Amino acid sequence: MIERFLKQTHFESVEDYCQNLQFIIPENFNFAYDVMDVWAAQEPDKLALLWTNDQGKEIRTSFGELKEQTDQAASYLMSLGIGKGDPVMLILKRRYEWWVMMLALHKIGAVVIPATHMLTQHDIIYRNTRASVKAIICVNDPYVVSQIQAAMLESPTVQLAIAVADHGEPVPDGFHDWQAEWLKTPPFRKPSFVNSNDDTMLMYFTSGTSGEPNMVAHDYLYALGHLTTGVFWHNLHEHSLHLTVADTGWGKAVWGKFYGQWFAGAAVFVFDHEKFNADALLRQIEKYKVTSFCAPPTIYRFIIREDLSKYDLSCLEYCTTAGEALNPAVFEKFKEKTGISMMEGFGQTETTMTLGTFPWMTPKPGSMGIPNGQYDIDLLRPDGTRCEDGEKGEIVVRVGDKKPVGLFKEYYRDPDLTRRAWHDGIYHTGDMAWRDEDGYYWFVGRMDDIIKSSGYRIGPFEVESALMTHPAVVECAITGVPDDIRGMVVKASVVLGKEWRHRAGDDLVKELQQHVKRETAPYKYPRIVEFVDELPKTISGKIRRVEIRQKDNDSQ
Repeated sequence: MIERFLKQTHFESVEDYCQNLQFIIPENFNFAYDVMDVWAAQEPDKLALLWTNDQGKEIRTSFGELKEQTDQAASYLMSLGIGKGDPVMLILKRRYEWWVMMLALHKIGAVVIPATHMLTQHDIIYRNTRASVKAIICVNDPYVVSQIQAAMLESPTVQLAIAVADHGEPVPDGFHDWQAEWLKTPPFRKPSFVNSNDDTMLMYFTSGTSGEPNMVAHDYLYALGHLTTGVFWHNLHEHSLHLTVADTGWGKAVWGKFYGQWFAGAAVFVFDHEKFNADALLRQIEKYKVTSFCAPPTIYRFIIREDLSKYDLSCLEYCTTAGEALNPAVFEKFKEKTGISMMEGFGQTETTMTLGTFPWMTPKPGSMGIPNGQYDIDLLRPDGTRCEDGEKGEIVVRVGDKKPVGLFKEYYRDPDLTRRAWHDGIYHTGDMAWRDEDGYYWFVGRMDDIIKSSGYRIGPFEVESALMTHPAVVECAITGVPDDIRGMVVKASVVLGKEWRHRAGDDLVKELQQHVKRETAPYKYPRIVEFVDELPKTISGKIRRVEIRQKDNDSQ
């Protein structure tokens, strides 16, 4: 498969990969037709999707079966008047139908807007209005349905809603019943339109670590850009069974549960559950013999606190992580318990993977790796000049005259924001890092998260990494608190392990402060330590430091 899209498919080293990675870009590329339907024609019986849930249900679907289902779904959606360019929002949790709907909407040229089931009425109105959503396809969940119903009164562009329920389960008035209707439509006839590569295929509302979320628009080549994610970063092959822990409402789902994995011909494993539980997840990996695993560091932090000797994880061949920076202590503990080195990657909703640790590399714990060969990555000072090795700067993508495969089109309907982030041939990520003498990049933090204290610039991640090496700490977040003398002081919000919670108090505060002073430069230690039950996070698992800062500001 991948030889159709790459001029060179096998690489012997980092240098070989970075110098010789080159895409073959087809005209009018459509992932559903040019990848999935080709697999269905070549190997119709090959396993494409293995879906399970926490109720013991299991669905195994081949590429041939998936083509039949997505064709039928495409026919059904067209019968309801959905077609090329129509924005359609999906709120389906991890239901099996999400994969069918995604491919069906690609086949008819609609614009897919995946969204989380945790959206409120306000969130849904905002998205409907900003994107002129025409249709909503949702899980038949009481909360989700109630929020959509309430939002419809202020969503004039929304013409129809489709509820995906279990067989025989009633759907609300005013909603089409997917299960009762979709198989009754005529056989699929491929639309006469041909999408261009720069048509909008997919839109994500960013996770919103501050302010209202922005609409990130991706073209049809975005899917092609994830070939490197699945084939080279996840290191997948045709016999792999890959599990990425991700909600289908955020971008990590298409990073790890969709495009790149199927370029590789791997099978996608899905565990649909209501609430994360490390033991239940590990039991699934053991039972189904998952070979490849990817999750944000938050998940690994909970996994390493389990007694892993209780599970047979010998099936695991490869583990990766992204979504937020990986603390070295988590890397080391996971390797100690499993023998597997986690391979970190970095990217944004606006990109595919821009930095990564590849199979030909020795990972450095805590490093994001090196630039992915499809992007020209650099670090810049505030004045636009290049940073030296060891110097902190903003991660940027040098675009020049030709947009890299995988980089977003624009912030939809917001040309001012697009120009602020992408100008003079450079896309500014807003993330800060430094580069070592071997070319490895090390995350520092979001530019607006940097703490300026007594003339020092302190990145939250470096202090968090120091705190995470203390056995009491499960999770932590570092923020800045205004201070009349120092400008700002460092604050740590700390989640303690169960066995340490009885010690929460002044003595443990001092112990943690001294620990940070020993692990990193003493000026970085947190002068304020607050013990909390949990940290505020986005649905994608990223810590919302802005929420902690706002709470502190409101209390002053």
